[in-house]
Amino acid sequence: MTIGIGLLGLGTVGAGVAEILATPRGRHPLVNNLALRRVAVRDLNRPRPLQLDPGLLCTDPQAVVDDPGVDIVVEVMGGLEPARSLILRAIAAGKAVVTANKAVMARFGEEISAAAAAKGVYVLLEAAVGGGIPIIEPLKQSLGGNRITRVSGIINGTTNYILSRMAAEGAAYTDVLADAQRLGYAEADPAADVQGGDAADKIAILTSLAYGGSVPRQTIPAEGIDQLDARDVAYADKLGYVVKLLAVSQRIASTPDDDASGDASPAADALMLDVRVHPTLVPRSHPLAGVNGVNNAILVEGEPVGQVMFFGPGAGAGPTASAVVADILNIAGIRQACGEAAGAGLDPLLAAGSWRQCRLIDSALTTHRNYVRLRTSDQAGVIGQIGTCFGQAGVSIQSIVQFEADSEAAEIVVITHEVLEEHFRQALATIASLPEVAAVEACLRTL
Repeated sequence: MTIGIGLLGLGTVGAGVAEILATPRGRHPLVNNLALRRVAVRDLNRPRPLQLDPGLLCTDPQAVVDDPGVDIVVEVMGGLEPARSLILRAIAAGKAVVTANKAVMARFGEEISAAAAAKGVYVLLEAAVGGGIPIIEPLKQSLGGNRITRVSGIINGTTNYILSRMAAEGAAYTDVLADAQRLGYAEADPAADVQGGDAADKIAILTSLAYGGSVPRQTIPAEGIDQLDARDVAYADKLGYVVKLLAVSQRIASTPDDDASGDASPAADALMLDVRVHPTLVPRSHPLAGVNGVNNAILVEGEPVGQVMFFGPGAGAGPTASAVVADILNIAGIRQACGEAAGAGLDPLLAAGSWRQCRLIDSALTTHRNYVRLRTSDQAGVIGQIGTCFGQAGVSIQSIVQFEADSEAAEIVVITHEVLEEHFRQALATIASLPEVAAVEACLRTL
């Protein structure tokens, strides 16, 4: 049974998918059953390294979706629109969808999954998070019986490459970013990567799958690395840490539907979550500390499984196309085994009707360890005053170290024990008002 593939986009990832479909030898036998029927491109005359039959190409993506010879629509064009509308159009036509579009799924995943569930078709998105790392299917299936407590990881290859270089070479952020752009690891406009938006899209998707309920993408706080000072990377190294841009999704407290009795009701309180993206000091002994370059890693913690880490290349044509084709084969295998009706009545992504209610906790009520760098006058008693301010706010200090800034000033670096964010901010405000403290130069989270 031949399965027709319609491809929306022939950029880096789209070309990688087309290359796999065009060269089935040595791959899974099911690849032989996949046939590329139509491909939507922006420019028919653009030179392409992969030679495709010109009759396959068109500039109208709706024509690809509507083609009766297309059974599975593969969306790798990116952006919010028309990608969202095209995905919904394919679902309405009863066609399965494979997408690598984290921005669409982070914002419209509930709407898309509800439409897919109603129509009885699959929407698969393994390539949307982690490139070639299989994480979506494990969260949906292999780890589905666990009570997930935390998902955290390095899920943006661009920022990890930059931070790895800064740590290894002591290089400035702007210099490494320029290199990353020249090498193709960073876009000409790197804002989505370096400001944390890309990682926030991905952790929104992982959150919905890990906990069975969505949180609005716009509510997830995201801090990137674009304001990170190389000296904080250097100080972290001296103190036994590496700096990574982490995306974190953590369960805060049990709710009635988490009860061991298994009772659940529509009136159950919302599951409280702490979901965020920010630069973080990671101890060298931590599993994520050794993830360097453009690699990604995702650490899933739950009961009873414990800790499971997924590691691999997080971006690029090969890894992402690999994940896309894996999803296509997943659908193709079900169709081959079950016939044309495969998917009817099944849960395609995560049926919206079964999603629990999730809510982000007030950031002031979260608890974290913190790294603070203060610029102060170089005189006796300053460290004591800073320690007193922290102590009066109920903040316990793990370490406090003074580094020389220049002949008249000093830099004091403090790492706290885990503390309520509200208390930490109160202490920081008091410290900033001390006449001996010129500035709070940096404030980062610490594992």
